[in-house]
Amino acid sequence: MNMKKIILLSSIVALLSACGGSGNGELIGVQNRAIWNPTDPYGMVFIPQGSFNMGPSDQDVPFANVSQSKTVSVGAFYMDETEITNNEYRQFTSWVRDSLAHIILGEAGIEGHLIEEDKYGNFLDPARIDWSTRIRWDDQEVREILEEEMYLPEHERLNSRREFDTRKYIYKYQVLDINAASVKSKREGDATGKRDRSEFISNVEVSIFPDTLTWSHDYAYSFNDPYTKGYFFHPAFDDYPVVGVNWKQATAFSKWRSKMMNSFLRKIKQPTLPEFRLPTESEWEYASRGGLDASPYPWGGPYTRNIQGCFLANFKPLRGNYVADGGLKTIKTASYNPNGYGLYDMSGNVAEWTSNAYDESAFSYSHDMNMDRHYNAEEDDHAVLKRKSIRGGSWKDIAYFIQNGTRTFEYQDTAKSYVGFRNVVDFLGRDKEDFQ
Repeated sequence: MNMKKIILLSSIVALLSACGGSGNGELIGVQNRAIWNPTDPYGMVFIPQGSFNMGPSDQDVPFANVSQSKTVSVGAFYMDETEITNNEYRQFTSWVRDSLAHIILGEAGIEGHLIEEDKYGNFLDPARIDWSTRIRWDDQEVREILEEEMYLPEHERLNSRREFDTRKYIYKYQVLDINAASVKSKREGDATGKRDRSEFISNVEVSIFPDTLTWSHDYAYSFNDPYTKGYFFHPAFDDYPVVGVNWKQATAFSKWRSKMMNSFLRKIKQPTLPEFRLPTESEWEYASRGGLDASPYPWGGPYTRNIQGCFLANFKPLRGNYVADGGLKTIKTASYNPNGYGLYDMSGNVAEWTSNAYDESAFSYSHDMNMDRHYNAEEDDHAVLKRKSIRGGSWKDIAYFIQNGTRTFEYQDTAKSYVGFRNVVDFLGRDKEDFQ
């Protein structure tokens, strides 16, 4: 074989190897894959995998939420170090508002708001929003186009003030029901074994603006007007936990946050992250304990004060002395010391939504690995099926309800002035050390 042929053959082998072929006939895997170096998402802390004793660490005083303790193992994940704040949630509502405006203006023929063709000249259906275009809110033509579609009608305006109609802040997303798809009877399909994937895809629409009236309707004979009018809107409350958000809205926020992050990662040609989501009960409790397995509170316990006599969380101490802990209602996030994992306000301030459906006997039948109980309740389901677990207790609760192992619930379509949430993201792998 002459030298030219040898060189040519070597070049072909190298080319095959570079394109994912088997180099020299050996199994070498697909080459030139993206390198995965996990980094902590902004505002989140890493929670290592582990096992803990899940359940009450103290007596269930009212005997209303009795559950036996259970050893549960949890995989590694990331969790927001604080509850989602008003300002963070406002980024979501602003995005929905602006997307609505872009669509209305684009469909009205105003150029620059919608991308109707891809880079190859193919028409896009639906068209995509061009986020590089600024919405000129003060332009007369823009104001006239948006007037009817985005603003309160004149008869609903207070003192003729022109305000956005927040009832039109609707977020739309799709969900693939993996659990339904995994059921064997649903996987059998036709004679070819094929099944239409669309059967497991649902289209969801959620009105996402917080219910600011919760501060009024949650309490009879209590003056809360300043919170009703300003809690979500005023910059004084920017760093306070968002409330008035029901379970569906918290879930929609998680979907939007995932879309925003992964759209950016795809744009810079980086591997995407798993979806942001609400934590399961087992994840929440494991994270709240901060490595202190048998302790009733995130800081340990058994007391709610430190050695200086200062309360360690924002709750309802003593016999209703709300201000004894430094706060009358909600307070700024991270106002107290974090737990062993670096998480703030796992006890008190606001209770937090989890992803799980609430069942008093869930510990009895749920799996001991990443314990999780889901049920997607429909609108016409009985109310008991719409219960979702909340954890951590709030500014209005006594000490028992801010313990790590205390379980209670709210209904998925209700919003409260004492319930907020935070997100988690799955860690892909066993531990950070595997990637060093």
